[in-house]
Amino acid sequence: MSWRGSTTFPERFFACLPYLLPLIEVFAFGQFFLKDFPLLGLIFLPLFPLLKIYYGVRFAGMIIFFALWLLVVRNEKIHHFIRFNTMQAIILDIVIFLCSVLTDIVKLVPGSGFAMQTLYTTIFLGIVAAVVYSVAQSLMGKYAEIPAISDAVHMQVR
Repeated sequence: MSWRGSTTFPERFFACLPYLLPLIEVFAFGQFFLKDFPLLGLIFLPLFPLLKIYYGVRFAGMIIFFALWLLVVRNEKIHHFIRFNTMQAIILDIVIFLCSVLTDIVKLVPGSGFAMQTLYTTIFLGIVAAVVYSVAQSLMGKYAEIPAISDAVHMQVR
């Protein structure tokens, strides 16, 4: 849906960048999936330098989260398309955090090994699919409409 006017290539590119945050965050959930399918891990090879920096700097996730929120989403001077996609990436990151709380609860149940693997793989594939879809839509200059998430984004970004 391109209802706020046309977008230029730089705007499309900058709209895709915030999706690195949920992609890096969800990488921890991909341990079982990438162990079973090691060749698919080659797709994520370019992320390894970013992962090293992200997990090497203390509170990097929180700093990036608030920087995106305050400097991009709340800045009315930035094009709506970029702000929308940035907020959508932030909400995907919040979903990952809530899923990590859920997995911590499931870990307390004895004998939940298979359930943990299934849950981790489902979270990983779901977030990766949402990120790939959103990036593809952004590169085409369209708003990525993810049910429930995009509704929350529309409420936050005016």
